[in-house]
Amino acid sequence: QVQLLESGGGLVQPGGSLRLTCSISGISFNLHAMAWYRQAPGKQRDLIARITNYESTSYAESVEGRFSVSRDSAKKMLYLQMNRLRPEDTAVYYCNAARIYDRVQYWGQGTQVTVSS
Repeated sequence: QVQLLESGGGLVQPGGSLRLTCSISGISFNLHAMAWYRQAPGKQRDLIARITNYESTSYAESVEGRFSVSRDSAKKMLYLQMNRLRPEDTAVYYCNAARIYDRVQYWGQGTQVTVSS
């Protein structure tokens, strides 16, 4: 059974930091590109950070220089370090796995991040 389980969300003040974690099971981790998406209320779900199976990374312009994505193949974990958080970063954050040879995707259930004073 495939499972992607996010954790680490919460309430943080503007300028603060959070680290999201996604624990992955039931898939061949090294055959998947991993990504973080987010969805704010009333908006579409957007890709914000991606890391390939050979650890090449890319970021949405809105988070470039503030967020950092990483993966640990031994532990089958995905991370998102979020620094200098802004109120507009408030959203539900989702972990995503995309199989590299056929693009089949898996999603986590999401974790809420709220940036507010």
